[in-house]
Amino acid sequence: MAEAIKVLLVDDHQVVRRGLRTFLEVQDDIEVVGEASDGAEGVARAEELRPDVVLMDVKMPGMDGVEALRRLRELDNPARVLIVTSFTEQRTVVPALRAGAAGYVYKDIDPDALAGAIRSVHAGHVLLQPEVAGALLSQEEAGSGQGRAGSLTEREREVLGLIADGRSNREIARALVLSEKTVKTHVSNILMKLDLADRTQAALWAVRHGVTG
Repeated sequence: MAEAIKVLLVDDHQVVRRGLRTFLEVQDDIEVVGEASDGAEGVARAEELRPDVVLMDVKMPGMDGVEALRRLRELDNPARVLIVTSFTEQRTVVPALRAGAAGYVYKDIDPDALAGAIRSVHAGHVLLQPEVAGALLSQEEAGSGQGRAGSLTEREREVLGLIADGRSNREIARALVLSEKTVKTHVSNILMKLDLADRTQAALWAVRHGVTG
């Protein structure tokens, strides 16, 4: 059996954390390894516990979810962060995605869909609603990164197109008949050449510039 996905819960409401834990603990492939009540504690616990996925609220007292995301990026923490929010406004969700979140879900999400979302971001997928992806794109300058497109090799463009399709490294490796290690190298090169921070930004860049898998 594959190793369980280690999940950290970060939310300032204890009842929300308890509800999430109660459901997730009955999943055979998901293990809740810890909780935190604000962003600062969440960052500290993520560094201590090294979870695979962090379920992060956005609005919290003290350090909020967006600042916690930025801090985790600065620390080069590998955890994938899934925003769990009750706020639907783009001005709330978009900054979190730009700070490095792998996607977001709403707190009223169906429990089975939440488990599926956790598995999806752990596999390397990016969860973006179309309207939020559009808002992110509209905030980019029209020509942003276009001049760097020519620096990509043909193989890197293929990998980038598959990232835009939401494929994980494993799925890209299978599609292109490459090793996962080689795919990781291509992804790193793409981010460096395009001056992008993560896969989310790479996927958005690919959509804007018409690079598809």
